[in-house]
Amino acid sequence: MPHPETQPQLPVPRSEIDLFLARPDEAVCDALRNLEGDIVVLGAGGKMGLHLCLMLRFALDELEQDNRVIAVSRFGNLKSKSEYEERGVLTVAGDLREERFVAELPDAPTVFYLVGAKFGTADRPEILRETNVDLARSLALRYRSSRIVAFSTGCVYSFVTPGCGGSHEGSPTEPVGEYAQSCLERERRFQQVSEEEGTEVVLIRLNYSVEFRYGVLVDVASKVLAGEPVDVSTGFVNVIWQGDALRQIVQALPLAQSPAIPLNITGPDILSVREIAEEFGRRFGRKALIEGEESETAWLNNAGRSHRLFGEPSVEIDTMIDWVVAWLSGGGSTYGKPTGFEKRDGKF
Repeated sequence: MPHPETQPQLPVPRSEIDLFLARPDEAVCDALRNLEGDIVVLGAGGKMGLHLCLMLRFALDELEQDNRVIAVSRFGNLKSKSEYEERGVLTVAGDLREERFVAELPDAPTVFYLVGAKFGTADRPEILRETNVDLARSLALRYRSSRIVAFSTGCVYSFVTPGCGGSHEGSPTEPVGEYAQSCLERERRFQQVSEEEGTEVVLIRLNYSVEFRYGVLVDVASKVLAGEPVDVSTGFVNVIWQGDALRQIVQALPLAQSPAIPLNITGPDILSVREIAEEFGRRFGRKALIEGEESETAWLNNAGRSHRLFGEPSVEIDTMIDWVVAWLSGGGSTYGKPTGFEKRDGKF
């Protein structure tokens, strides 16, 4: 991570950041070429939903295909309906916990499942059960005849040492904490429906998606910039640029099968949190304050299979750091939602 000689620049003007994160490439278009019917994106109002919906819409437009992209969410305080609708994505607003609303959702042969709860659940395990487990089964049954790409997390694996290279799809799943356990139970509900109904499903085990306003790199950079200590108890992480993650997730659509299969999505490197903090310190021109000592293990994924299938992500770690520095140095806002990556008890 060499210190740059010039001030890092954003890849596009600030007003075009969301469009930049949603750009499809040729491989995304190939995955959607001649796709029949509509695409429903469940839980589309979160941090990745807008960019996924726009990527699908842009790719279909480029292919001159008229499949509808339908975003389903309560559309709370993160993204507004207009951000989807003004780019040609249809929206259906409602609560997926309501049986009548779910029953009236449009049918679609292709579904992307982004529903999940994490933050603010440490003292409310019932939310984890309701959102991550019960909803997974009910919505999988609602779309039993569809092909489903279901977002999951690398937190379903056990902690491993950096030296092992990260957990692969066949590694033990003995997750730490109630959140991670609920994510594993969510996968199991999809697997059950897949086996019972013949539903084609691919489970996306993602570690950790990063963009300008959210992610591990933003967490670390924000602390360094504010002169706050960076906790290195969880001393190693994987990251992937969100645009790359979404492009690979769309390419995973044809892999869905019954029984359901997992697929790791992340970057190729196991990164030291201490070294990342120190690099942000150099680029911001201030000393990074370090707190704690690295534990021997962390949640780490090996995404070798997805890289063999789709190629390695296009955005390397130095570029991600440049972009985060440029965004924050220029006064760019964040979502104000820390990832909690440093937590080792699984409580969020």
